[in-house]
Parts: sequence; structure tokens; C-alpha cells
Amino acid sequence: MRGRHVDQTSTYKRGTSREHVSAYDRDESPGRFLNGKDFGNPSWKRSFPHMLVATISSFLFGYHLGVVNETLESISMDLGFSGSTLAEGLVVSTCLGAAFVGSLFSGWITDGVGRRRAFQLCALPMVIGASLSATTRDLWGMLLGRLLVGIGMGIGPPVTALYVAEISPASVRGTFGSSTQIATCLGLMAALFIGLPSKEIVGWWRVCFWVSAIPGAMLAFFMEFCAESPHWLFKRGRSAEAEIEFERLLGGAHVKSAMSELTKSDRGDESDTVKFSELLYGRNFKVVFIGSALFALQQLSGINAVFYFSSTVFKSFGVPSDLANICVGIANLLGSVMAMILMDKLGRKVLLLWSFSGMVVSMGLQAIAASSFATGSGALYLSVGGMLLFVLTFALGAGPVPGLLLSEILPGRIRAKAMAVCMAVHWVINFFVGLFFLPLLEHIGAQVLYTIFGTFCFIAVIFVRKNVVETKGKTLQEIEVALIPSE
Repeated sequence: MRGRHVDQTSTYKRGTSREHVSAYDRDESPGRFLNGKDFGNPSWKRSFPHMLVATISSFLFGYHLGVVNETLESISMDLGFSGSTLAEGLVVSTCLGAAFVGSLFSGWITDGVGRRRAFQLCALPMVIGASLSATTRDLWGMLLGRLLVGIGMGIGPPVTALYVAEISPASVRGTFGSSTQIATCLGLMAALFIGLPSKEIVGWWRVCFWVSAIPGAMLAFFMEFCAESPHWLFKRGRSAEAEIEFERLLGGAHVKSAMSELTKSDRGDESDTVKFSELLYGRNFKVVFIGSALFALQQLSGINAVFYFSSTVFKSFGVPSDLANICVGIANLLGSVMAMILMDKLGRKVLLLWSFSGMVVSMGLQAIAASSFATGSGALYLSVGGMLLFVLTFALGAGPVPGLLLSEILPGRIRAKAMAVCMAVHWVINFFVGLFFLPLLEHIGAQVLYTIFGTFCFIAVIFVRKNVVETKGKTLQEIEVALIPSE
């Protein structure tokens, strides 16, 4: 029962938006005051269920990232490619390559059909792909399933970041944004625990893929009852519907102020077409560059290399890989919970600075552990402690903040498409770090490689200090007006 005026949708043309803009511009009194009463910040309880449904996408993202970690060996044996490192690599990399393609098109999909439908289009290939992987009898069926899942994984993160930012009250937007990182951690840990019996039970890996189809179907179903982004509706010239959704998300007392804020930056009568060149130069270049650089530095910090290599490090000291993965998962989840608590108290910039600084120290500890200065138990404590500290500090800021910050600083007109470009940068750097990590480790050694990663973390500290602005407690429109120069 979404309360949408379907029969009137065709009447909400650009002219209607102009009329609403004029109406709100003429009345400059803040909408949070009604009959002289200050209603304060909107309640988080109204938008919370909508945010919760959106985070299912993040859970799926984490689950599919981790589902082959414990099951790859049994998959290769059952499907007849055991011992082929090329085939095993394809099972992993096909998903990542498809995610890059999905992320490239996510912006156009999100702007074209809306945030809710984009979630459903994200869930569809993930459900079909997981089902194909669960039922396949050969390698090609597995690769096709992973390809479809990867496309959904590429669409999901930017859509989730946009939707959560656009439906959340400014006072809790950081907390809500951080919840997506927690959902990703829970997905990774769910894949780990569900996959544990795969080495003992023949064919259990098929159950692991079937399980992922359940949250995918839930995402598609429950999103049908969630609010559409008022920002997207207003940009499409459907102001009356935007008001209805604001009332669902914020409460009737805050509709007026929300619409007034929306008209400050988005006039509701702009062209729907955003040229790719607009993202690369002109008034939008700075924010797109900041977003792309943050995602690049996030990946160049070595986080995925640490995830990939953690089991090997723990094994070298006699720690079972299952226990290693559990320890890394707990550190990741703990850091994400801390980020959610602190995001709207300390702010995005502070958490980024703390996070990257802690990662510099962590990489330093691991570099020392890999040197001749540390031996025996000292090397064990430095290496394992440094690795867990690195994951913890990453989850505190460098993990959740870039996606949240981008959805805040990117102007509404280009937000979805610019987010797609920045996420594509993320996937490209992710791919090359994964491709070159092991060869570099073999040729230059762990000490030099950890030093390189630590250097990138230090560069990130300098970059954040000089270029990132604080967005805590500000509406998306206030941020846009402050950051983007007038034409």
C-alpha cells in the first residue's frame, strides 16, 4: 500500500516541478516549524525498515564474495577441474569481471528505472546465477552462474549507497550508511560458516549457493513495498509523489522543509541526459576525482591482498585457516560496528584519518614481522596482530566511508552515474591488486610489499586531510550548494 497516485503520474511533467519549486521558494520559513513549534530532527524509525531492506543487497555482496572461499576445493572435485589453477581462478575472477561491467551500467539503470526497480534488477541475476551454480554439472555452468551473480554484485553497492543516503534523515545518515558495511561483513561470515561442512559433506557446496537465492528473492519482494527515493522522483518531475515519499520517510511535519531543501540544488527541470564528459571536467570534476581517488586508495592500501593472504600467514604459524578466517571476520565486524556508532558523532573525515593512520601503523608492524629483526614468537605476534589491526582499522573508516561520502558529495543530477564511474575505478584497482599481489610477493618479498601498501595508506592520510570535507549532520542539498560552484 504505497499510496502512489498512479493515475496522475502522467500529469507530473517538468512544469509541475517548476510550480512546486516556486511555491517552496516563496515560502522561506523552515518546514520543521509548524504553528511555532520546533519538531527537531525527523525520527529514524520511519526510514529504518526501508534501509534494512536495502542492506540485503550488501549482505548478498558479502556472501557471494566469500561463498567460494571454503567451497572451491569441493566444487573443483565435483565438476572435474581439480588441480587446474586456471579454472579455479576463473571461478573467482569471472564474478569480479562481471561486477565491473555491472557497476559501469548501474548509474544509467538507477537513473532510468529508479532506485527500487534497480534493486530488483540487481537481485534478479543474483538469484538466477546462484540457482545455475547450485545445479550445474560442469565448469561452464558454474562460470555462467558466477557471471550473472557478478553483474548483480556490480549494480548493488552503488544503488545501495545512493538509496540509503537519499532516504535517511541527515542526523543518522552516517549510521545508516555504515550499516551497509556491517551487512557485508555478516554476508562474508555467513558464507564462511555455511561453507564449513563442504569439506566433509559431498555436494554441500550446492546448498551454499541455494541459500543465497533466499535473501535475493527477499530483496526483490520486500523492495516492492519500500519507498522510492524522493530525490529521484523530484528529478523526474514527479514532485507530488516525492512529497508522499518524504511523508513516509520523515513524517508530515518535515515534508515542507525537505522539499524546500531539495529545491535549493535540484530545480526538478533539468535534462535527464548526463554526458560522460560532464563527469571528467568542469564544475563536477573535483568531486568525481575525490570519489575515484578515495576508492583507488582504498584498494591500493592492500586490504584485499590482506584478506586473500590472511589464511597463508596464519597457516605459516600453525593456525588453521578456518580459525584465521573467523578471526579476520570478527575484526572486520567489530570495526564496522564501531564505525556505525561513531560515524554521526565524530564525522566522516575524522574516521578516515584515524582509519588510514591506523593502517599505516599496521602495515609497519607487518613489514617488521617480515624482516630479519623479528623471529619466532615475536614475528608471530607482530604479523598476526598487525593483520588483525589492519582489518579492524580499515573497517573503522576506509571501508564504509568512501561509499557513504560519495553519495553525499556528488550533486543530485549526476549522483548515480558518477557513482558508477567511481565504483568502476574500485573494481579495476581491485582486479589489478589481486592479479599482481602474489607475483610481487614472490619477487620483492613481503617486507617491501607491505611497505608499499603502507606508503599508499600514508598518501591517503594526506589526501583526506587536504581534499575531504566534513558532511556530518548536513542535508544532501546543503553539501551540494557548499561544494559545487554555480555555473
